[in-house]
Amino acid sequence: MAKKRKVVDAAAAPVAALEEAEPPRKRTLLGRKENGYHQTDDEVANKPVFRNKEKVLVLCSRRITFRYRHLMMDVMALLPHSKKDVKVQAKDNKSSTLNELTDLKGCSSCLLFECRKKKDLYMWLSKSPNGPSAKFLLKAVHTMEELKLTGNHLKGARAILSFSGEFDQHPHLQLLKELLTQVFCTPKDHRKSKPFFDHIFTFSVLDNHIWFRNYQVSLPAGVTDKLEKQAMEKTTLIEVGPRFCMNPIKIFSGSFGGQTLYENPFYVSPNTERSRDKRKKAGKYAKKVKAKQRRKAHLDINQTEPSELANVWDEE
Repeated sequence: MAKKRKVVDAAAAPVAALEEAEPPRKRTLLGRKENGYHQTDDEVANKPVFRNKEKVLVLCSRRITFRYRHLMMDVMALLPHSKKDVKVQAKDNKSSTLNELTDLKGCSSCLLFECRKKKDLYMWLSKSPNGPSAKFLLKAVHTMEELKLTGNHLKGARAILSFSGEFDQHPHLQLLKELLTQVFCTPKDHRKSKPFFDHIFTFSVLDNHIWFRNYQVSLPAGVTDKLEKQAMEKTTLIEVGPRFCMNPIKIFSGSFGGQTLYENPFYVSPNTERSRDKRKKAGKYAKKVKAKQRRKAHLDINQTEPSELANVWDEE
């Protein structure tokens, strides 16, 4: 007679196979952890978990020009953790209006582009609702469409922030560095961001101005895996855009106002610069008019005598 086959419980077979199999390895952004990496339920429960929920509200004022509006859209494309809103008219009661909008959107920071006289562009960086906040005058503005540079990076990827050494030498620059870091740095594991870095934001201090540049990190041709430390020198930076220069005006203790913590002594308002240029042009015109009057008075005083041969060829 044939031997009877051993009957195995169908429900217990998968459980036994799972117990005999190796425990699954933990997958992270830096690779897979070793097999021995295990945490008990108590360790996981007692371990404090920090999740950065930083969100930035990006909006502009009314009567903004198309060029400055395109700059705002370029900045929003670089910040996957940003939220947009409609144009605001908050000239008189700016603090309460913008803080309320920031709270309704669930954001902790606000980036406001304020255009005046359709010529001057001001940028506000504020931590809502308690501050601090900083006001800048933007100069040398160039959007991505204007530059048409060869650099390109993936939309939504996280950026590496690079600051020049001057940011650690002065207290007001240290405060601006922390404020810029919290606004422009994309939180880790954000749902709209990619889990890797492929571009760099650089903030450089020159002539009492902060210059912003965006560069793509370009790897050597044919390299797809991670580079070693010795091969990092082969990477190059290609500018992407946009470009702008920030001239700091004031730093306030509150959000969009409050006690003045720092005031730039080298700042000159655009209205003062335009009036100075007009005075220079007016001075040039006044000099021309005075020169004509002096020449006319000189000719009246020093009149030449009539020539003896002036009427020789006149017909009789």
